[in-house]
Amino acid sequence: MARAIWSGSVSFGLVNIPVELYSATQDHTVHFNQFQRGTSDRIRYKRVNERTGREVPYDKIVKGHEVDSGEYVIVEPEELDDIAPGRSRTLDIEAFVDLDEIDPVYFQKTYWLGPAKEEFSRPYLLLAQAMKKTNRAGIALFVMRGKQYLTALKEENGFLAVHTLFFADEIRKPKDVLDVAPQGKAPRGKELDMAVSLVESMSDDWRPKDYRDTYTAKVNKLIKAKQKGKEVVVEAEPAGATEAIDLMEALQRSVEASKKKRKKAS
Repeated sequence: MARAIWSGSVSFGLVNIPVELYSATQDHTVHFNQFQRGTSDRIRYKRVNERTGREVPYDKIVKGHEVDSGEYVIVEPEELDDIAPGRSRTLDIEAFVDLDEIDPVYFQKTYWLGPAKEEFSRPYLLLAQAMKKTNRAGIALFVMRGKQYLTALKEENGFLAVHTLFFADEIRKPKDVLDVAPQGKAPRGKELDMAVSLVESMSDDWRPKDYRDTYTAKVNKLIKAKQKGKEVVVEAEPAGATEAIDLMEALQRSVEASKKKRKKAS
């Protein structure tokens, strides 16, 4: 069984529900160690005092924030815990909002929230069903591992899901980050009609199980091939950019190919 990564309580109004937080996702990325090329020597990292050159045990390390050039304010872990809202142990719902009003760009990571004990199931289920019936999400702040999170709690098939959100000042606008912004008038006419036709011909239901991490599978295949001394097969280069003069033809051929694909599948 998975272990809870945070425990505390959900609070709304005068109701307080002891809960535990679990990660809703897992990482399948292939992780590598580092070696010096041409040797079997691992590269190791150590926490070293830059003045003495000696390694420092983790329990002897504190945090320091630079306030001026070369001047730091030292902060103990306990001091950060002391100022955490609710002492890092409360998900305090401040408002219930329509989940559809939250722009997807704000969503960061998803967790499952469960009752800390069986005896707390009734208020837990009550909150879940109330949000389901009203199609609302609870907006709450809480602190975990030294960082404050803005979250949206919602009902998911009888369970509570916690979505961590970015704060408004963490969201960057496209015009502030894009090197090249789209120029000119919005397309219309035959090109737009054809593009709409392509979108409609490729429309389908959302089935997450239809998609998988193919790159990780290829990394594992690469590792096995090298282990057996086999030659590595190189992937083909991606297609080049579609020129503006070829756009209509590319759209037409895409629509035809999509329709043929659907006929084969049916």
